[in-house]
Amino acid sequence: MPRARIIFHGRYKLLDCIKMSLVSQQVEPALRHFRSSDPVLQKTIKKVGPFRLQLQRDRFQALVRSIISQQISTSAARAIRERLAKRLAPEKISAAAIMELTDHQLRSVGLSKQKSSYLRDLSLKVLDNQLCLKQVGRFSDEKVIEELIRVKGIGRWTAQMFLMFCLGRPDVLPYDDLGIRSALRKLYKLKALPDKAATEKIASAWRPYATIACWYCWRSLDLPDKGGIK
Repeated sequence: MPRARIIFHGRYKLLDCIKMSLVSQQVEPALRHFRSSDPVLQKTIKKVGPFRLQLQRDRFQALVRSIISQQISTSAARAIRERLAKRLAPEKISAAAIMELTDHQLRSVGLSKQKSSYLRDLSLKVLDNQLCLKQVGRFSDEKVIEELIRVKGIGRWTAQMFLMFCLGRPDVLPYDDLGIRSALRKLYKLKALPDKAATEKIASAWRPYATIACWYCWRSLDLPDKGGIK
């Protein structure tokens, strides 16, 4: 589950990119919107407290982190990232640096054969300018997703996390995310985890600020369980 500290073709003006970003000015309008559109979320916001999200500025490293973290515990992923960073030191984790490592060296830091191939594919696409991470922020959400999922090991969910936590897009709804679905089941007193249709129905009240609402849903899972939000 993402934490707060922890997302070519077409022509888009830079101004459009700025408007799509989750700038601080959008937080207050979002909170005002939630007060009138979703009483359940409003109660959750009061419990959780101020919205805090620090964007990850190194887009390549964020994708590397996402690939490493797939299907393993948070502590295991952290250990692998630290060993990879140590192996590359004094260079930082970058596409060029990863391509300098042998398969044996990648495996020695704890990466599986499959994840090693994913990191190589990501690195090659960045180095060949098939994926330009410096420019990708100019594109629409769906175009960003389309570009990212061309990389082996990156699916729609990972691309959505990139949109939220790297690009700061304000209206992203990762409806397949287990944390979001678990939070909705708890907060809205559902009998089972909501499917895509049920998740989108609840989230329709959040638009166009689904990213902020999702952050509060994730954070709600850290609240003491005292029978739910009252």
